[in-house]
Amino acid sequence: MDLEQRTIRKAKLRLLPWLIAGAIVCYIDRVNVAFAAPGMMKDLGFTATVYGFGAGLFFLPYILFEVPSNVILAKVGARVWFCRIMITWGLISGLMAFIGGEYSFYGLRVLLAVAEAGFFPGIMYYLTLWFPAEYRGRIIGIFFMALPLANVVGAPISGPILNLDGLAGFKGWQWLFLIEAVPAIVLAFLYLVVLPDRPDQVTWLDPEERAWLTSRLEADKRATDIGHQSIWQALANPLVIGLGVICFCEVVSNYGLGFFLPQILKGFGLNNVQTGLVAAIPFLVGSFGCYIWGRHSDYTQERKLHVAAALAIAGGFIGISTAFSSPLIQMILLSIAGFGMFAYLGPFWALSTAYVSGAGAAGAAAAVGAINSIANIGGFVSPYAVGYIKDATNSFVGGLLAITVVSFIGVALVFIIGSSIRVATSPPASRAGAD
Repeated sequence: MDLEQRTIRKAKLRLLPWLIAGAIVCYIDRVNVAFAAPGMMKDLGFTATVYGFGAGLFFLPYILFEVPSNVILAKVGARVWFCRIMITWGLISGLMAFIGGEYSFYGLRVLLAVAEAGFFPGIMYYLTLWFPAEYRGRIIGIFFMALPLANVVGAPISGPILNLDGLAGFKGWQWLFLIEAVPAIVLAFLYLVVLPDRPDQVTWLDPEERAWLTSRLEADKRATDIGHQSIWQALANPLVIGLGVICFCEVVSNYGLGFFLPQILKGFGLNNVQTGLVAAIPFLVGSFGCYIWGRHSDYTQERKLHVAAALAIAGGFIGISTAFSSPLIQMILLSIAGFGMFAYLGPFWALSTAYVSGAGAAGAAAAVGAINSIANIGGFVSPYAVGYIKDATNSFVGGLLAITVVSFIGVALVFIIGSSIRVATSPPASRAGAD
């Protein structure tokens, strides 16, 4: 194994398991409201509109705090800042068990967003400090396997937790929030011990490995066409904004479907445990998509077509599913859509981080935060819109078709905006053997 392969392998094995664990816990705490929803809505008298608004409300304060959070992370280091984020979101997630009506629901969703803001964009920035651009498709793809895996893990355990209904006087949905909040706090303190800020701080890389990695990362910064930018220049960059809008179109499909999938499955007549198991299937397929699509994007050193194809698969198969009444056929089609919903992540963030990497520490951190902030507006819009359409039509069909339209707008934007983005690529010999 040569120097390059050895260095990348060490960094991958040392860092990715911890980052993936954090992302799984984060995503479970963010979306477990979807599994709590049937019981919570019944007990508290929530309509689909109230639930959809509260579920999506999370993303409004989230997008406001992502950029400041990333800028702070660049100054104080990932280890300390990730610990702060995880402790506060874990505590607030547990408090969700004690909501008593729609306003306390809204308030705690806002606080959860403020606490958690910056974790995912922070990790995107953190990965640019450790992995050269040519490897980021597969590395980011492996990391983002955590999102669908969170559903694969969270969905099956949510059913049994919900069945604790009545234990110690708590409802099942209250136990869900309480139990699933604990891992975030535990991981927060582990991050302080195991997560280094930069390559020059670790002893598990040999001196020649540290020198090679530092040199390659510096070469990536010089290769970008964005140039050094201030925080405000990065935030006002039209291509940074455009990349955020593309990601917005995908987030619409992810959260528009994800927050309502358990309710769709309940409509098939499934119980809590069955709903959890079946809901995991599209996300298991999505986990496979994260890895294989990111790996193929690295192998070909092509990003834009990979992003467009994933968006088309997600939106197209969500739309096609509405033409069938068979629960089996619908789940097959939604599972194929799950591939696209997550497959875009590796090539999209590889393209985005390569483009902004030369903007300087603060500029790059701000740009990544801005892209993710714009994207997460979709996390507010889509659940609210799907819930509103469901209440107005007594069907999920209209909401799912709206998701399809937005996805194909994203496909068009990939070709319009992507044509203006130039990033350096590496020859095949440099990409070989990176797995």
